[in-house]
Amino acid sequence: MYRKLYFSAARSLKLKVNSTWTHISISRDAILRAKSVRWSQCKLASSAGNNDRSVVVRDLFEKVTDKNKQTYLDMVKIFESRGIHRRGHVEFIYSAMKHMEEFGVEKELQVYKALIDVLPKGRFIPTNIFQAEFMHYPKQQQCVIDVLEKMENNGVIPDLEMEDILVNIFGRKGHPVRKYWRMMYWMPKFKNISPWPLPRPVPQDSQLLARLALTRMSSVDLQTSVCTYQTSAHADSLDDTWVVSAQSPLQRKLLDAHPHNVPVYVEGAFLVWLREAPVNYFILRAEARPRPRHEPADPDDVSSLRDPFSEEGAGEYVPPTVHEQDDGTILAMCATGTSSRDSLLSWVRLLERDGNPALGHLPVLFKLRSPLGELATLEEDQTRIQAPGSEGA
Repeated sequence: MYRKLYFSAARSLKLKVNSTWTHISISRDAILRAKSVRWSQCKLASSAGNNDRSVVVRDLFEKVTDKNKQTYLDMVKIFESRGIHRRGHVEFIYSAMKHMEEFGVEKELQVYKALIDVLPKGRFIPTNIFQAEFMHYPKQQQCVIDVLEKMENNGVIPDLEMEDILVNIFGRKGHPVRKYWRMMYWMPKFKNISPWPLPRPVPQDSQLLARLALTRMSSVDLQTSVCTYQTSAHADSLDDTWVVSAQSPLQRKLLDAHPHNVPVYVEGAFLVWLREAPVNYFILRAEARPRPRHEPADPDDVSSLRDPFSEEGAGEYVPPTVHEQDDGTILAMCATGTSSRDSLLSWVRLLERDGNPALGHLPVLFKLRSPLGELATLEEDQTRIQAPGSEGA
């Protein structure tokens, strides 16, 4: 390219004298000045073309009123039908990736395959080992790697058809194909590795989400029962909502053995995520009891064997239960539909009625994080709030 600019600058400085071409001495500065002028003009033209192309790509997705999967695929087909060269395909793919969440297609495998299939076939295949290792056409390869990264972040596992598409575009030595092979090795292994599988997609019902979250957290005790209450079952309840509660028989025993002069605490809201769905939950906690000092014994030491039939068991060490942690004892867990103080008070009363009579004699303190939901201002009700004595003024 520089050679062409050199000769074009030299030709522009020739002079025609007496119908014949006479060469004059050309300085290096004159050639570089002419070359820089031509190079700057090329850069301006290229940047102007890129700006126009970005505007066109952006308008393709922003002007759509009905945003769904089908219209998204139609936008991709419109771009493919513009020409065989498909200029601006990298900018189009990046712009399309930014609008995936708006169209709700960030978890659709068909959409990712359609985006990658936009690139022309055969042009980016490396022909030798140096092109393969030094990332031949790096802009296009990095663009497709970003598409595969977005797939991985959204938990979308590619299929064999995507491998054929990538091989036709970049060859078997391309970096996107290597990325695809790594994804196909690891993602199926991690897909079903969780012992608490969740449905796909995650349900939108908040009550079902709360039940799934409490079932997952309370699985440390296999005897834990998860039940659903209605606050309307309590006569003094103000909120009419649901309460999902989790408690085991062992936790009921710990609650019955709790001293009546020591308070228990309702704490929260804590946050747990079920993929993209957050769930707020609360716990009923008591202060941790002091544990007796115990020297751990070596189970392989046979020098001093104990006779369990002749020795007294009064001094035996009783290990703490799974609910007795260092920062406190977990007595119950719940999630409510409103996460309000009144719904938590109804939960405590319903627990008392459902096999926990000790709660009627224990002081219960609420240690809640505020705010739990959206902030509410008093500007709307300011006209209805009057200070004491304002009526007589």
